[in-house]
Amino acid sequence: MNGPPGRPADDACVIADSLVQPELFGELYHRHAGAIHRYAARRLGEQLAEDITADAFLSAFRTRSRYDLTRPNAQPWLYGIAANLIGKQRRAEVRVLRAMARVGHDPIADAWTDRSDSRVTAQAAQAPLAGALAALSAGDRHVLLLVAWADLSYQEVAEALCIPVGTVRSRLNRARRKIRLALGGVDPRLVHDFPEMVVSG
Repeated sequence: MNGPPGRPADDACVIADSLVQPELFGELYHRHAGAIHRYAARRLGEQLAEDITADAFLSAFRTRSRYDLTRPNAQPWLYGIAANLIGKQRRAEVRVLRAMARVGHDPIADAWTDRSDSRVTAQAAQAPLAGALAALSAGDRHVLLLVAWADLSYQEVAEALCIPVGTVRSRLNRARRKIRLALGGVDPRLVHDFPEMVVSG
């Protein structure tokens, strides 16, 4: 693969090289599948996450010739593909969020954290937070969760969803206002077991 000697090729080089040697695209899967799977699992649950991840990489492979090779990091592109696939599962996502609202915790996040000191505050806020996420429009939820759970910058979210950065900002501000209202003044940055960065930035 192309790239400076002794350093791994960036994602754009991997994609470019895979146009000639398709098997090289597997490197992109190796680099990013874990993150895409975790994101899909948080949004839809484990049962659908495997399918979303597989379909996202299959779609990426099929459309790789259209990838903008000036972007060395393909992760926003992959998150965008995954978000579009998740959007087609809107009912399933809302069902997962409503279930979290009923039981008051996110079992996937619980498995990732051992921060017991924040557990009481987190569990108190999770039910209304999940309900508020379920009530967001699909576009607002995509933007919010790509920032909060995928840790993408505003520019990366814009690239992922093919929307202007200004639209990212307005959707994020609207979503944050609704989340704050649903939490009755609780700062979502304190909710470490759920979307930690809902109002940061």
